[in-house]
Amino acid sequence: MKLFCGCFCVWALTIVGCTTDVEPIKDRYAFEVPANFPVPHYTFQNNPVTADGFELGRILFYDGMLSRDGNISCSSCHQQHVAFADPLHRLSIGVDERVGTRNAPAIQNIAFKKFFFWDGGVNHVDFVPIAAILNPLEMDESLASVVAKLKADEKYRTRFEAAFKTDEINSQRMLHALAQFMNMMVSANSRYDRYIRNEGEQLSASELRGLAAFRHKCASCHATDLFTDDDFRNNGLDASFEKDTGRERITEFAGDRGKFKVPSLRNVALTKPYMHDGRFKTLEEVLNHYQSGVKDSETLDPILYSNGVLGIAMTEQERTDILSFLHTLTDESFIRDKRFSQPPN
Repeated sequence: MKLFCGCFCVWALTIVGCTTDVEPIKDRYAFEVPANFPVPHYTFQNNPVTADGFELGRILFYDGMLSRDGNISCSSCHQQHVAFADPLHRLSIGVDERVGTRNAPAIQNIAFKKFFFWDGGVNHVDFVPIAAILNPLEMDESLASVVAKLKADEKYRTRFEAAFKTDEINSQRMLHALAQFMNMMVSANSRYDRYIRNEGEQLSASELRGLAAFRHKCASCHATDLFTDDDFRNNGLDASFEKDTGRERITEFAGDRGKFKVPSLRNVALTKPYMHDGRFKTLEEVLNHYQSGVKDSETLDPILYSNGVLGIAMTEQERTDILSFLHTLTDESFIRDKRFSQPPN
């Protein structure tokens, strides 16, 4: 991990590590790469963030017009005060109160990721909204219908022209605007970040013990300062997977049965319920699972099976300390950043 604080440019992106303010130090619309983060995966040359593009994406994110009945927006399942997760429902809720099949994941640091959704069915940020728009259990709409509604709205005609220097509204430009907004959702100002970047933050003795225990017992999956390896793993939730086969639905490879994307643990104290189906309400329940609830199956991750024993051994002190550490990953400035809040009117 990089233990420094400084700025330099990569692909015209700003690398920063020295801020505790809610508003960024630099340009309000500049994409800033934290000093302790890897290089972004998103190709910004193809869709650079602009002020007008970002603000258009922000309005679209909060607009129910993207759904068939006009009631479901992206923000319905992704709420800022909990790192753009859904704190109320185990499974996503869509039009006509239809219940989805999986828990709505948090939206944060997605410009650094290669795969999206629990099964990795989308591999590009620009295409993420399509899955929700087309899903009959979520927005139940078509791209053609959404574009027609946008074209009929004078407000959007003006916004699209300002953002893309043309009065033509199409699905690609709509998706680019949403991507600009979501790519800017960088969460990297937690107490942990300020500690690891030597910015004057101190962790308690319990939090430091928790960090050490986490690195020993958890960091093989929740890797780097993104706290995910962006891979897919069977973490022993079930012994069989008839209801949801996970990654296998995408790859059609039996070796991927029961594997789901490893979620980032950033803001994890805020993003309950946990797992792809929201089955755990608390972090304590999550640790209970890894300690004594792991179920064996053919694709179980080998990390969770050692010397004939399932699960991860933890003492009570280690549990307490790991929980303390996980709370240091909460980024208060991210959940209060006015750039990402619902726009007026």
